[in-house]
Parts: sequence; structure tokens; C-alpha cells
Amino acid sequence: MFPVSIKGVLLVDNGKAVLAMNDRGEWELPGGRIEVGEDPETCVQREFEEELGVKVFAEELIDSYLFEVISGKHVFIVTYGCKLQGPFEPRLSHEHVELRTFAVDSLPTRLPFGYRASIEAWHAKA
Repeated sequence: MFPVSIKGVLLVDNGKAVLAMNDRGEWELPGGRIEVGEDPETCVQREFEEELGVKVFAEELIDSYLFEVISGKHVFIVTYGCKLQGPFEPRLSHEHVELRTFAVDSLPTRLPFGYRASIEAWHAKA
């Protein structure tokens, strides 16, 4: 069995994707592990609030896939397209080293392919 991580794609500032840098120096979507008894939409909404101090609504399932985080360690990723609920005034939590927004046509190179595909898919619907 693999851990499950629910991630969210949030586009702000004229379609820029919100990304967080982890301690491995990779950019990732905000989100995290689902808790027992929690539905995926609630999980991603909770994770955005914990990690960025931002309220979102999980609007639509985008994708799901198995991701090899590091050699031999896999996580089942589920991505949701999210909409901002209130102001976008993010704060950096202890879980990341940096927060930034990126234009979809200028996403960073150290961004896993699955996250990139989810961002592009959500952007195409916006």
C-alpha cells in the first residue's frame, strides 16, 4: 500500500500557478496526506490553510497517479483544481522553504511532470 497525498492546483494573478519548494529543492503543489475519515476535497482545503494560510474550494478532480518521490518511495497523488475563497495573502509554513507563483508557460524545471500536467490541465479549463 502507498501513502495518499491530495494536492491542489490554484491559479492566481491572471492564471499563475501557486507552488511551494520542499526541502529537496523541488517545486510542488500545496497539499498533503489525507486523514482517516476525511474526504479528498476537505483534505486539500485543510492543507492549503495549514501550508499557506489561504482558503480554497476544491472544485474538480484533475488527475491521479503513482509518483516515485525518491528512489524506491512511492506516493499515490490525487490533484484537484481549486478556486480561491477570499484574499490571496499566503504565508510560508514550516513545511516549505519558499512560496511563489509561476506563469503556466514559465513553470520551473524542478517541478515533477505529474504536477506540471495537472497545472496545464486546470489552466486549460480556466
